[in-house]
Amino acid sequence: MNVIIRVDASNSIGTGHIMRCLTLADELTQNRGKVEFICREEPGNMINHIEKRGYEVKPLPAGIDLETDRELSQDFLGKHTETIDWLVVDHYELDARWESYMHSSVRKIMVIDDMANRPHDCDLLLDQNYNETPNRYQRLVPITCTQLLGPEYALLRPQFSKAREKLRNRTGEVKRILVFMGGADPTNQTCKVLRAIKKFNSPDIAVDTVIGVSNKHREEIENLASNMSKTICHYNVENMSELMAVADLSIGASGTTSWERCCVGLPSLVITIANNQIKIAENLGKNGIITNLGWFEDVNQSDIKSALEYLLDKPDIIRQMSIDGMRIVDTLGTERVARELTYVK
Repeated sequence: MNVIIRVDASNSIGTGHIMRCLTLADELTQNRGKVEFICREEPGNMINHIEKRGYEVKPLPAGIDLETDRELSQDFLGKHTETIDWLVVDHYELDARWESYMHSSVRKIMVIDDMANRPHDCDLLLDQNYNETPNRYQRLVPITCTQLLGPEYALLRPQFSKAREKLRNRTGEVKRILVFMGGADPTNQTCKVLRAIKKFNSPDIAVDTVIGVSNKHREEIENLASNMSKTICHYNVENMSELMAVADLSIGASGTTSWERCCVGLPSLVITIANNQIKIAENLGKNGIITNLGWFEDVNQSDIKSALEYLLDKPDIIRQMSIDGMRIVDTLGTERVARELTYVK
């Protein structure tokens, strides 16, 4: 099976789309699939990272418009010497206007989306978000399109399955906090969170701070952390599941990391930093699975400090958040999605 994945990363987009597509690519490769990528060379792209993982990448120029992107992508697909079984599209700027041009060059198209705000011309759609509106794509995809909806299809790396198997019992007591605001964190929410923790002033609590590969604020974050007790910075980590497993509470963004935290039962204070994260946080917060602090511009250090003070005095709530998170996300999502790609004819 030959698969082409059209996905981007940048300083503004972040790294989440690439990471979940790499997870899917690894699963397909294990099942004897061949996977290639098409990516724009935007500032903060992850083309080198993808290539280091063993995949070929067709680079597209940075800053091109939709029409040019469509023409260059179609040209690449059309010149492919082997039949392309699946084109996987994970990109908020692309919709049916782009996808419809690709059908002549590929057998089938899969779209990964979580916005439900534009039409798609695809055979398979994946939206791994927790959402109580099952028909949200009803008028946005062809009637013949198979829809994979919900966290049961979350694209999680194998390390999370291993971490869940060895997971300790979470008591609700907080001795270690994990801070991770996404791979790019363009508005530097990490420093805001660290300053709030510093104001909280609990020297007995250890803090692990993860700095993503596209984060431009690394130096400022490391300088701030160096003046805080029991605070360690980790850069471009490969062992996120281990850090989540040893943490008792997380403060982070509401992107694809949400499902990783749920998988290992890590309770979270969540700050939304992108439009696509708003509904995720609202739905999870409404059901008590996370504490949703809201949009980053509306959240200050005092809000974070107050939330910490409240939660750390409520171990029963923290423990229930852990249980509820693990209830909605297991470790089989990637396998389920790969099976659909493998067996849909």
